Amino acid sequence: MSVREAAPLSARAPVAQTSARDRRRRGGQWWVPWLFLAPALVLFLYFKFIPMARAVSMSVQEVRPYLGNTWVGGANYAEILSSDGFRSAAWNTVVLAVGQTFGSMVLGFGLALLVEGQTRKLTFIRSAAFLPVVVPLAVTAELWRIMYHPTSDGLMNQVIGLIGLGPSGFINDPHTSLASIAVTGIWRGAPYDMMIFLAGLAGIDRGLYEAATVDGASTWRRIVHVTLPGLRPVFAILFVLAAVRGFRTFTEVFLLTNGGPNGSTEVVMTLIYKLGLEQSRLGVGSAGAVLLFAATLVLTVCVQLLRRRRSA
Repeated sequence: MSVREAAPLSARAPVAQTSARDRRRRGGQWWVPWLFLAPALVLFLYFKFIPMARAVSMSVQEVRPYLGNTWVGGANYAEILSSDGFRSAAWNTVVLAVGQTFGSMVLGFGLALLVEGQTRKLTFIRSAAFLPVVVPLAVTAELWRIMYHPTSDGLMNQVIGLIGLGPSGFINDPHTSLASIAVTGIWRGAPYDMMIFLAGLAGIDRGLYEAATVDGASTWRRIVHVTLPGLRPVFAILFVLAAVRGFRTFTEVFLLTNGGPNGSTEVVMTLIYKLGLEQSRLGVGSAGAVLLFAATLVLTVCVQLLRRRRSA
């Protein structure tokens, strides 16, 4: 082999050795991220995934504490699906989820447009608007229960009285109780959606707004033709998050009405709680929990498939 032919080989040797060394270094540290994730994964495994697997197994059994469970197959699913109470609770859950999802997204989007900016005043306003998210849900429910006092002296009745409405029973009236809980959920969920919308607005190219302004587009047209298309991925993510949050509504319903009055606000989560812990029908309650999980999973998968099809 000539010197001219050997030179490139010697030049490539250090590069090959360096890349091999890098591969060994990266391969030897693959466990470092998992080491940091291990505590959280253990907690998720013990408090979430194992109970989920246990619920699936209990949904096909007649649970008899201290006596041993017996296999019943799909009898629990047939019982809960044929129950009028479950169908009513499922309908209330869907209505509440739809109302809270679109209400919180619309209000969150409006708040994001109002508080977008970098000034200190807007920073303070954003922090104040985000407070409902960090306040414990039990405290939020108690505050709204007080504001929903059905007499004319109640805070919400005084507010709607300014425009000539009321007094209303709110959570004490079967006709308005579900809408009242939806308002509470929207008030608490909108600031969370607002923060995600603000992150999405920061990623939109400002040159598009300048070009639209030069072309004479109004503020409404800039929102429709620039802002909304730029936030399309954000809307897809928020829709899934808000829908899952709506399907899993429990605490505010449990504390405000406990499913009343007359079952007008009974949702799947409160029904599962009553079946499993109050009536000791753990198998039927587990079947309802599995059905709720399946509905949430189907919704999430459908939204992701639609999102990929539109992006393709």
